[in-house]
Amino acid sequence: MDRFKAMQTFVQIADQGSLTRAAEALGSSLPAVVRALAALEAHLGVRLFHRTTRRLSLTEEGRHYLPSAREVLLAADAADLALKAEAREPAGQLTITAPVLFGHMYVAPAITRFMQRHDKVRCTVLLHDRTVNLLEEGIDVGIRISPLADSSLVAQTLGTIRRVVAVSPDYLARHGTPRHPRELHGAPCVRGRVDAPPQWVFHERGRTVSVTPSCRLEFNHLAPAIEACAAGMGFGTFFSYQVLPHVAQGRLKLVLEDFEPPPRPVSVIYPNARLLPARTRAFIDWMKTEFSGLRM
Repeated sequence: MDRFKAMQTFVQIADQGSLTRAAEALGSSLPAVVRALAALEAHLGVRLFHRTTRRLSLTEEGRHYLPSAREVLLAADAADLALKAEAREPAGQLTITAPVLFGHMYVAPAITRFMQRHDKVRCTVLLHDRTVNLLEEGIDVGIRISPLADSSLVAQTLGTIRRVVAVSPDYLARHGTPRHPRELHGAPCVRGRVDAPPQWVFHERGRTVSVTPSCRLEFNHLAPAIEACAAGMGFGTFFSYQVLPHVAQGRLKLVLEDFEPPPRPVSVIYPNARLLPARTRAFIDWMKTEFSGLRM
């Protein structure tokens, strides 16, 4: 039995005072109305109407049940209206994930501006330098710096960033500027990940060139690695956005730019769903506008 439909049928019979008129109001057939009422009475274990060939009236139990049934139906209508309003206007909880440094530098300010525009949205931002499983961890939207491998997600490209080699001007003044990746074999380097592969990969006329610098210093976080490079401890390989502020300040220089690997996409990713909440759709559109033409 569809209890909700049976309850609607009961209220219509009470309002119309007739099984036939209730069927017309519901756009249903008379036998269907009779079956729904009988199923509801069987479920409740009481008779809701006195029925004769000429008259239909509520029983004592029916009079007690009617206000509660109306309340349930009104609450359901209110819930539907609220959800439909939310589908039109961004509202509710939004959970977002992004890489730590990129999230701190670029995503968080964009989210703040989004929240200032949409005051009915609540937001939780999770910054991780690991690949987050959106579906398993209950996350609505992610910002990812890599091609999308998971076909259960949708990715919309916001822009691209480069993998660059940075070094301090002071180091270059003392040791010279490398002209080819081979010159980095055995050169001192700083790593921002203790699990980073030993080889650095470059591209030359469609071919891959791998070199193995000598790692003198490694961290489990990028920020101190960048600072160590700026202090003259050697070369470092980073995403362009991570070092561009230091390049602008003259603390770092980029080298071997002609040998960089292809740029990586920066994407907004989300589960493959036909009907996204308004808050999710609005945020995706916001990020596409905020990062339009991003090239770093």
